[in-house]
Amino acid sequence: MKILIAADMEGIAGVVSWDHVSPDHKEYARFRKLMTAEVNAAVRGACDGGAESVLVADGHSGGRNILIEELDRRARLYTGSPSPLAMVSGVDSGVAGVLFIGYHARAGTENGVLAHTWSGNVTNLWLNGEPFGETGLNAAICGHFDVPVLMVSGDQAVCQEAVALLGDIEAVAVKEGSGRYAAFCLPPEAAQERIYEGARRAVTRLQDGEAPPPFRLSAPVTLGIDFPSSQMADGAALLPGAQRQGRRITYTADDVVTALRGMRTALALAG
Repeated sequence: MKILIAADMEGIAGVVSWDHVSPDHKEYARFRKLMTAEVNAAVRGACDGGAESVLVADGHSGGRNILIEELDRRARLYTGSPSPLAMVSGVDSGVAGVLFIGYHARAGTENGVLAHTWSGNVTNLWLNGEPFGETGLNAAICGHFDVPVLMVSGDQAVCQEAVALLGDIEAVAVKEGSGRYAAFCLPPEAAQERIYEGARRAVTRLQDGEAPPPFRLSAPVTLGIDFPSSQMADGAALLPGAQRQGRRITYTADDVVTALRGMRTALALAG
């Protein structure tokens, strides 16, 4: 049984500032170590739950954050960017289930630590008329390949978002936000213990046939992106097939993977 660990950085315990997750800031080195440690906790839990192999996808920024020299030797790392499936690269390689580690809530979420969706250029993201964050978008990509999301870790806001959308998954809160840039945080050791236990339970449930079903969007998929400025919408509207409504562009695709590619192209055009 192969498990994918899809890792982001904003949901890591202790992270409350963009300085913590920006490679050009001195604080980043500390927090990439903590990101690696939380991923390792998930690897240990997945293996103890019955995983035979583990693939880790580094999904933060350019995908060059996890310290491979400190990664659990049982895992294999997907690193770098761009790639067709972005944050869940490798989900199409025979994966049985996915664990989201270090995730954050969607843009605009109250008390969501560093809450955003994909980049600062996205005010809101819509799929088939409903608001989505990275958790939902990536879960839908996984569902396209008939793979369920088994677990999420991050702050309490992303845990609530994930459970509301995906159902009875393992949700591990390692911090409780009191605003976008403030949170009550577990110490690293305690956070990693919780992640280990959550990952072990998640994979054990999959083994026992008790995992939640894959999350699937009905096709065709209509993507909507709200931009913070009309200038960005001007550029995004150059995407072939896109429709413009003020600062929102919409794009309809045959499936969610094509919608993802349309979104990334629109964001590149927006500048």
